[in-house]
Amino acid sequence: MYVDLALGLVVTFLLLSLLVSGLNEAFVRLLSIRSKFLWAYLRDTLDGADDRTGAWLPAGVLDVFRVLPFLRDPRPRHSDRPAPAQPSAVPDPGERAGDSMINLLYERVREIDHGKRGRTSISDIPPARFAVAVMELVTAGGDVDDFLTRLRQIDSPLYGPLKGVWESAQRDLDRFTKGVETWFDGEMQRLSTLYRRYVTWVVAVLGVVVTLLFSMDGLEYAKTLLRDNAYRASVTAVAEAGPEAYAELRARCAGQEPVACVTETLSQPALVGMLDQALVSLSIPDQGAPSVHWNGGRWWDRVTTPAHWPGFLLTYVALLFGAPFWWDVLRRITGIKAKR
Repeated sequence: MYVDLALGLVVTFLLLSLLVSGLNEAFVRLLSIRSKFLWAYLRDTLDGADDRTGAWLPAGVLDVFRVLPFLRDPRPRHSDRPAPAQPSAVPDPGERAGDSMINLLYERVREIDHGKRGRTSISDIPPARFAVAVMELVTAGGDVDDFLTRLRQIDSPLYGPLKGVWESAQRDLDRFTKGVETWFDGEMQRLSTLYRRYVTWVVAVLGVVVTLLFSMDGLEYAKTLLRDNAYRASVTAVAEAGPEAYAELRARCAGQEPVACVTETLSQPALVGMLDQALVSLSIPDQGAPSVHWNGGRWWDRVTTPAHWPGFLLTYVALLFGAPFWWDVLRRITGIKAKR
């Protein structure tokens, strides 16, 4: 009985966690969050913060939900042209440098690009490709010292890191190229950590939405699983224990056609009954077409009933563990071996 209870809870939390992960991925892809996050970092690193609106990278959780997805798009405009055979030089001091370094970088990496609503869709630049792009900028403007001088004159935040790499490489071009690649790889790892931290907040919000949308009371669901196990046990014991063994089934099926009621009780998983409490539910009968039901009134009563709130909290905390955690728990309980 308790193994069945554990399996039922784990499967439920796994399915809802997968739903949260799917919604998060859909949100990220639809709004191109990964690409915007990368290019926001590149703008801050190459051109610096905007004089009017500040840094491009999100400064807080609200920026993740409001500014980056909807208000500011840091990505360059997509171009179908190949990388130029004669790369443009670094802009002279005194020129308007707002988008110059970003455009110069994009010129050198756009062969890996495809457009998305008029903007670049690049969400990952390999460190080796970034290092090659920097060397192309260096050769377009003279040598490394000339390039660093121009970066300093246009107040590019890239000057400091590249100056350090150049000095550490002891002015050797091969070592400088490798150093730029290593530096950028470290920056991408740091950016990935920051990105995951912000995505955790998105997942937390989606967990609340899914929990309330399905009004999933984990405690109530556990009780339902235990009751279903009791029904199954009482039916199998009828032949040996007599009428007393099916008292619970008889109470549930009072006034109904016995065969149909018993069949429905034994064939309907507890999960199906619990998901019927969602704002919108789907029923698939044995015959006929599926139907969608609006449960607004019943759903609102559940959500506003304090007795369900501890169960909602249990479900929400369980969803924060994520689908990989619950899949691992399911494998341990059932003995499913992971593929190697």
